[in-house]
Amino acid sequence: MNAVEGAGAAEGADAAEGADAAEGADAAEGSDADGPGATDGGATQPDAPPLGPLLTLLERAGGVRASYHGGTLIRHFGDPAAEYRAATGSAAVFDRSHRARLLVKGRAPGQMLNGVLTGTLPGAPAAREGEVLAGTATYHAVLTPKGKMITDLWLLLLGDQAADGFLLDVPVAGRAGLVEHLRKSLPPRLARVEDVSQRTGMITVAGPGAADVVSRLALGLRVEVPELEAMAEGEWRAAGPSAVEGLVVIRTGEVWPDAYSVVGPAEAVAALWRASVDAGALPAGLGVWSTLRVEAGRPAFGTDMDERTIPVEAGIDARAIDHRKGCYTGQEVIVRIRDRGHVNRHLRRLELGDVPAPAPGTELFAAEGDPAKPVAWITSAVESPRFGGVVALAYVRRGVDAVSVGGRSVAVEPSPL
Repeated sequence: MNAVEGAGAAEGADAAEGADAAEGADAAEGSDADGPGATDGGATQPDAPPLGPLLTLLERAGGVRASYHGGTLIRHFGDPAAEYRAATGSAAVFDRSHRARLLVKGRAPGQMLNGVLTGTLPGAPAAREGEVLAGTATYHAVLTPKGKMITDLWLLLLGDQAADGFLLDVPVAGRAGLVEHLRKSLPPRLARVEDVSQRTGMITVAGPGAADVVSRLALGLRVEVPELEAMAEGEWRAAGPSAVEGLVVIRTGEVWPDAYSVVGPAEAVAALWRASVDAGALPAGLGVWSTLRVEAGRPAFGTDMDERTIPVEAGIDARAIDHRKGCYTGQEVIVRIRDRGHVNRHLRRLELGDVPAPAPGTELFAAEGDPAKPVAWITSAVESPRFGGVVALAYVRRGVDAVSVGGRSVAVEPSPL
């Protein structure tokens, strides 16, 4: 029995940098405007994202609330500098209430999803010695016929397609649009969607000690630290005969320190959060998560990507699009860009240096050229202890290699994120 099962049975920055990192999180995540609701044809969906299943537990531990795309999550636990130091130097545990989880089940869920998602569907999990299951989650975009994004998501197959269905890990900002799109796209007799966000939970343990924490507490030492550290992004492990009702540990690259997301029943995930904190992992909130994400150059849907974005513009196409697969919605536009065209803007990371963090939407101008014509605009900006100044994600027009910030030239990173 691992530590979480037992618990469930019983029930580099200074202080100024840390404070700036938390303040920068609001800029990093954009405005907190409420998102639209959606209704699924067979399942009841709330008009706005509900409170995360761990929220009460996190508030009792000192978490400070923040609104996010119509929902509520924890911004920090009172000392963002310490949270950052833990996430980069030891271990920090993050609640992921900015994610939602949908379950797609039916007679042919894989066949139906294959025409909606841009990437490769995951294969069935493999049984390993010692009652360990291993699998790989795959990354996708969901597009309109014009190639614009509805959301991005991670797709997991934790058991049998027909009996257990597919689990979709979705940003809260993309949840409503995705539910509406699936309601229109999936024949109910073959595949139906259910929001399981309230009966499941998700946390991420990040830092040099993260693999040790999840190996001991989530996997009962059945998967050792070297195996976890060698996993590629999306690979997952679960201890026990079934991954459907247990804890699933998934390697994530959404932040730059080593990090492992854990998904499972809400009570078990809450017990894991408590056990991780008892073992020395520091509770951390969205503020530090956003700082680590922007430092890693990873875009977030609802902040750096939205319904106007084509995946190629955001630099996620290499991860999200399988050019070998058959037809999916929006494919014609993607193939046309790949073979005969280009996009006029690309998401880039900018090291802005010692300046105030600009708000999302701030326009930037070319270092050389028309000073009245904007060539870029900010989507995320944070005070970065790692880079020693403000780091931003921004859409930059094709062909621009430097922008002007505070009277000095800032180079545009030439390669996609």
